[in-house]
Formats: sequence, C-alpha cells, structure tokens
Amino acid sequence: MAETAVPRFDKLLWPTLLALREIGGSGTVSETSDKAIEIGGYGEEQQEVLHKGGPSTEIRYRLAWARSYLKAVGALENSVRGVWSITEYGRSLQESDMATIPPQVRSMKRAVDGSAAVETVAVTYEVGPIISEGEAWQDQLLTVLQALPPDKFENLCQRLLRESGFTQVEVTEKTGDGGIDGIGVLRIALLSFQVVFQCKRYKSTVSASDVRDFRGAMVGRTDKGLLITTGTFTADAKKEARRDGAPALDLIDGELLCQLLREQHLGVETRLVEEVLIDSPWFERL
Repeated sequence: MAETAVPRFDKLLWPTLLALREIGGSGTVSETSDKAIEIGGYGEEQQEVLHKGGPSTEIRYRLAWARSYLKAVGALENSVRGVWSITEYGRSLQESDMATIPPQVRSMKRAVDGSAAVETVAVTYEVGPIISEGEAWQDQLLTVLQALPPDKFENLCQRLLRESGFTQVEVTEKTGDGGIDGIGVLRIALLSFQVVFQCKRYKSTVSASDVRDFRGAMVGRTDKGLLITTGTFTADAKKEARRDGAPALDLIDGELLCQLLREQHLGVETRLVEEVLIDSPWFERL
C-alpha cells in the first residue's frame, strides 16, 4: 500500500472541522478522528498504513497534525482531558479557508523560532504535531506493550479488568479457545454479566472481519464481549461492533488502553512538576 494513498494533513483540515460540527461541537480524539475518516470516505487500506512502523497509523497521525494546525489558528481548542471542541471562529470557516491555514501556522512558527527551517519540517512530517508533548507518553507506552510476549499482554489485560471491577477473571488455555483469550464477571448493582475478552497485541488496525470472528467465537458462551488492542479499529470495525441485530461488542483501542492503565496506575506513573515563574512587572510596580 503506497503511503501516497493517505491524504496529506492539509487535506484533513476540512474533514476535521466538519467532524466536530456533526458530532455536536466537541469530541474525544477517537470520536473526532472516526468521524473525519467517515466524512472523507477513507477506506480500510488507507486506515491500515502505519506511521514509521507504528504504533500510530499514518492517517490518525496526520489527523493529529490537522487538529494542531486548527488549534494554532484558533479554530479548535482542547481540554486537559483530551476533549477537542470547535470555537466560534472555527464555525465561521469555510472549505476555501483551509488553504490559508498552513501558511499562517508556518509564519507563526518562523516568528517564534526565528528560522525558516520549520517550513521544511512541516511539509515532510519529520516531527510530530504542534504541541504534541502530551501525547508522547502514549506512543512510548504502546511501544512497550507491543513488545510484550502474548502471555504477558494477556496477563496485563486480566489485571486491568480486575482493577476495573471485574471478578473471576481467567485467561483461557492457549489452544482451543476459539479466539477467546479470557472471561470475567462484571457486577453492576444487583446484576452480574459474564464477559469474554480477546487481546490483540497489534501495531496495525483491527478490521471488521476480526470483529465478526470474535463475535462468532462468543456464540453459545455469552452476549457480552470486550475486544482489547494496542492498535486501532477501522471505522468499519466500529460499525460492525454495534451492528443492529448482533450482540454489541465493547472496543478498547490503544489510546483508551493507555488512559485506562494510567488511571489504574498500572505501569504508568504521573508526576507533578512545580514550575516557578518570576513576575518581573510586579517588582516594577513596587
């Protein structure tokens, strides 16, 4: 699959704006990206191209660039929880305005850096999206997870489910499990549900056929399934997971997996760094 089949980030600016407009003005990275991919009509092959061998896919990497550029010109903003929202200025933009955004941002960066070299970087994708420091830990964590042996990754998923409130969580035997890696029980108030799970230590995407295969393996066991991957799910895979007339499956992609591990403090430690700022004008007012 040629990398040129994946649209440049500047071609993703308009689908990203439309995506946020259609989903109500705000959304997570995953929700916004999924909708932009749907609006752009990008196929599964385009979604499966990896960025430099993973862990992220090229199209989602470039969508991150698109969000960063839109944020730089004030069309988008994002919260500390990773929710992106469109501003009033963003709502006023038209498709014809998209061509002016990359030059605007490159001009802003040259003004800050004092160098024209940034323009080359912006065109060749040699560095990550603007203001990407907050997402770097996820790529590092996914690299670690993808290097785990299969049994250790299954044990990690087992531990995560236990920490998240599941009981009787067991990893199945390595043979004859029909695609089922484990089973557990989730209790909500007076009700309990048996849930089977599958762990896919992928660098690439999980397709709709993978979801169908997992659902087939569930037949006769339970109607509740959880599919966990270090990769991503294609738009078709997500549609298949919630298809009418079939048992709904819950999906955990690499991004959400990282967040869950962070929340449960499983191999991820958060440190608060104190920053000391000197208010020079304050002293001048004495």
